[in-house]
Amino acid sequence: MAKLTKKQKVAYDKFDKTQSYSLKDASALVKEITSVNFDASIDLAVRLGVDPRKANQMVRGVVTLPHGTGKDVKVLALVTPDKEADAKEAGADYVGLDEYLQKIKGGWTDVDVIITMPSVMGKLGPLGRILGPRGLMPNPKTGTVTMDVARAVKEVKAGKIDFKVDKTGIVHAAIAKVSFDANKIAENADELLQTILKLRPTAAKGTYVKSIYLSSTMSPGISIDAKSVN
Repeated sequence: MAKLTKKQKVAYDKFDKTQSYSLKDASALVKEITSVNFDASIDLAVRLGVDPRKANQMVRGVVTLPHGTGKDVKVLALVTPDKEADAKEAGADYVGLDEYLQKIKGGWTDVDVIITMPSVMGKLGPLGRILGPRGLMPNPKTGTVTMDVARAVKEVKAGKIDFKVDKTGIVHAAIAKVSFDANKIAENADELLQTILKLRPTAAKGTYVKSIYLSSTMSPGISIDAKSVN
């Protein structure tokens, strides 16, 4: 086992790693055990009893966190000229089409979310090998392919995130910053958890939520009692 640093030892001394906590208590604890000198992100990791290799057990969705993520999300709106003004007014950081398609083709991906229109998706297809691995390919299921571009931009800026179970059966998502009040952290986490619970595949058998951990950048994970969020 790797040797713990002094900061890690201090963090572990503040909670019982063999115990599961309520969401409220874990949200307060994660603030106490974070020692980095920047506003760290707080992440939720939920292990699900599903087999992601099977299409009928895939868990994917979107959720708007009540208090946002605390992150300044950079949005690229790939739209036709008639939608540019709406996208800019809604707060998109980058707005355009062909010039940004060329930049992406050259390897530029300095954005967090790409929002586009159904008529533009054909042009994005060839860029799938660049955008896909980075999780940037727009998708109608997550609301990033829409005719109402302005609304989509506003929702993303306000704290709308999309999540997807990975190949190991875990949903990872950044849900807050350490600077958030503990209650706001708990409310954001609960919003995501309740959304995941509603998406339980009918084909999934046995225990659906196997474990939940809350952590911040470089902090230990705090186990949350899964029964307390059902």
